[in-house]
Amino acid sequence: MLGQLGDGAKLLAGGQSLIPLLKLRFANPDHLIDVNFIPGTSFIKEDSGSLRFGAMTRHAEIENSALAKKIPVLHDCANGIADVQVRNRGTIGGSLAEADPSGDWANALITLDTKVHCLGPNGARSVPLKDFIKDAYTTDLAHDELVTEVEVKLPPKNSGGAYLAFKRTAPVYPSASAAVQLTLAGDVCQEVAIALGCVGLTAIRAKDAESLLRGKSLDDKTIAAAAEASRAAADPQTDRRGSAEYKRALVVSLVKRAIHIAARRARGEQVEGVHLYA
Repeated sequence: MLGQLGDGAKLLAGGQSLIPLLKLRFANPDHLIDVNFIPGTSFIKEDSGSLRFGAMTRHAEIENSALAKKIPVLHDCANGIADVQVRNRGTIGGSLAEADPSGDWANALITLDTKVHCLGPNGARSVPLKDFIKDAYTTDLAHDELVTEVEVKLPPKNSGGAYLAFKRTAPVYPSASAAVQLTLAGDVCQEVAIALGCVGLTAIRAKDAESLLRGKSLDDKTIAAAAEASRAAADPQTDRRGSAEYKRALVVSLVKRAIHIAARRARGEQVEGVHLYA
C-alpha cells in the first residue's frame, strides 16, 4: 500500500507522535495506513543471545516484561515514557521510525548493540541503530519500507545500565536525559557507553566521557570527570524546557546518577531507576 499510494501515505502505529503532528498541521498526509491489525507484529522474545521486540510492541508491554528487565536500561526507559495512556498506545517501532530528537528509545538503545530490522519491496534487511537514525525525524527507511523488529543483544555478565530523564511533569518530553551501559571487571570499568538525549538533533554518544571511565576504577573523581565531559558533548538549544546552559547542567547531574545506578546494578544490586521531575 505504501508503494501504491506514494509519498502521500503515512503509517499509523501507536499514533503518539503522528497524531500530535496532524493536530498541529505539521503533517497532512493524503492517506493513513493503520498497521495495528497486522498479526504477529507485537512480541517480546529471547533468541540466540538477543531480545527481539516486534515493531508494534507497546511501551507498557516492555515496561511489564520479565524478559525486558534482563536489560534494566530498557525497563527504565519504558517505565518513564510519558504517562500510562501514552505507554499503552505508543510502540517501540513507531518511536524509532519517527526519530523525534526528544524521544526516549533511541537514546536508551544506542548504548546497546541494537539492530533495526526493516522490510520493503526489495526484501528484508537489518541496520545498526547508529546508522538507522540519520537526523531529526530522518531515518534510513525508504518510503515503502517499514520497521518489523528491534533486536538488542544481551550484555555480558557483570553489566548494568540505567536511563534517567528530567521532566517538568510526566506527560511532557524530557528537558534532558542520559543513558549509561557499562561492564565491570572487579571494580574497574571494562566497557561503557554513555548517551545523551534531548540535547541535540539525535541521541549523542559522549565518547570523551566514555574514554575517561574505560579501564578506570569508578570512584567519585573519575565519575565527576566523565560527567563534565558529557556536558561538553551536549549541544542543546534554548526552548521552553530550559536554557542551553540549564540543560548542560542537567546532563552533568543525570550522567553522574546514571553511572552510579548502572555500576550498582553491574555488581548485582537491585536498584530502581527513577525519573526526576521539577
